[in-house]
Amino acid sequence: MSLLEDLKWRHAVKAYDPAKKVSEQDLNKILEAARLAPTSSGLQPFRVIVVENQELKEKMVQGALNPEVMRDSSHVLVFAAWDRYSDEKIDKVYDYHTDVRELPRGRFGSYTDKLKEIYNAQTADENFSHTARQTYIALGLAMAQAAELKIDSTPAEGFSNEVVDEILGLKELGLKSVSLLYLGYRDIEKDYLSHMKKVRIPMEEFIIQK
Repeated sequence: MSLLEDLKWRHAVKAYDPAKKVSEQDLNKILEAARLAPTSSGLQPFRVIVVENQELKEKMVQGALNPEVMRDSSHVLVFAAWDRYSDEKIDKVYDYHTDVRELPRGRFGSYTDKLKEIYNAQTADENFSHTARQTYIALGLAMAQAAELKIDSTPAEGFSNEVVDEILGLKELGLKSVSLLYLGYRDIEKDYLSHMKKVRIPMEEFIIQK
């Protein structure tokens, strides 16, 4: 199937079959799609935390708007962004870039100095606003890869960031949760959207040409 057909097939599943689990092989493909996502200056200022442990999911449902969806999903992917930029983080990323490309460290020093100047002048909230936006590109690619594999997904912002951050120890990692992606296989009988047509506004209204 083409990507467009895959996207027409998927929807935000409202009920998962807890007995059906996503294979490790397929999960790794979804994670790789997220890892390959483009990010501003190639900094990849976020991480994806994979939660399969049922006890952790039971704790994370506190404050979730769709607790059963979280509880019954096969895996919960937590997209968590850097709480703020730092010189050390930027240098670490670019040292890795030059090492992989067999270039001398500091090869992009003038560029990274500019990045540091820009981000150091911002508040922590402004930093996080920028890093958080990067996660949505990876989230979209993860959903697209899942759809190609005929694995259901549900993106979610309806959860308690404080609860998730505390349970997963994200503060100690310099991260803050942004969004979740539930993965699994729909329960046809309980997932009411499975029997409904996919609805999007017409192309002529969606696209504004100038």
